Amino acid sequence: MPGDWLAEHAAAPPRIGPEGLDAAKDRAVAAFLGLALGDALGATVEFLTPREVAAFHGTHKDIVGGGWLHLKPGRVTDDTEMSLALGRAILDHGGLVSARAAAQAFSAWMSKKPVDIGHTVRRGISSFRRSGLPWVADNPMNGGNGAAMRCLPVALATFGAPWEQVNRALRLQGHVTHSCGLADAGMEVVAALVQTALAGPSGGIAELSRLVERFVAVNPDFSPDGKPQTDPSGFIVPTLRAVFQALMQARGFEDGLVDVVNRGGDADTTGAILGMILGARCGTAALPKRWLKKLDPATRGVCEAQAAQLIAFAPAISGRDRAVTVE
Repeated sequence: MPGDWLAEHAAAPPRIGPEGLDAAKDRAVAAFLGLALGDALGATVEFLTPREVAAFHGTHKDIVGGGWLHLKPGRVTDDTEMSLALGRAILDHGGLVSARAAAQAFSAWMSKKPVDIGHTVRRGISSFRRSGLPWVADNPMNGGNGAAMRCLPVALATFGAPWEQVNRALRLQGHVTHSCGLADAGMEVVAALVQTALAGPSGGIAELSRLVERFVAVNPDFSPDGKPQTDPSGFIVPTLRAVFQALMQARGFEDGLVDVVNRGGDADTTGAILGMILGARCGTAALPKRWLKKLDPATRGVCEAQAAQLIAFAPAISGRDRAVTVE
């Protein structure tokens, strides 16, 4: 466990009582839908500066497609697609996270010629194909946001497991493409925020803000203090600085996502990460209906189904301790 920022989170893995099961399951579905909605919303303005976003869209607040990828409205990108590939690999292994299964799932996804794929992800998958090893060597150049953007299925399936096991599962999937201390830290805090949101009451973000504050006290590079983080790159540090700032100022799900994607830069990923966190906190009732109507129906259906299946494996939901990884 990095420093003591997770001491409170890790001390007593949550267990959800019968009265809270429906709400927790609803928030799990909202987290996966939130990821997809943030991805689809942000893809339109990916790689634009805030000034360009304003010039082309005013305040960008609707799912309209387009962008540099020329997407149909409601189409998602690699953030959601890799998450779904990982989720399917976990489900196919009985709720267990396997590095090899994750690598095979990512390789199969890349074979389908996805609409978008990051350089670090492509390099990691290509390395697996050549070597057969489902991990890459530690390298500062692996400090992108790709491991964090797709960590939601692990966060759901391991919810309520001891943090050491959660962390092991996160790194098994993350190191397929991103082996780097900063990438690890970013992935861990995103998963911890999702799990904290799932365990807490719906609505407010005070508990999430406190977790961010404890995290940045140990990992100051990620501090959201100072000037607004705009035009964040695909590197994990500016990505999460933008996410943290929008999270701590958010008045609700839509407000937070509109804020973060209008900062431009890697907006599909900042939108996806904040969407999974705020979805887990706010629940499905908070998701804008006009966005859900625009989201690709097949994608929506798979996100909903996977979320329900993954959270059923969670020790916090099942009430049973179990292994969460397999070699």
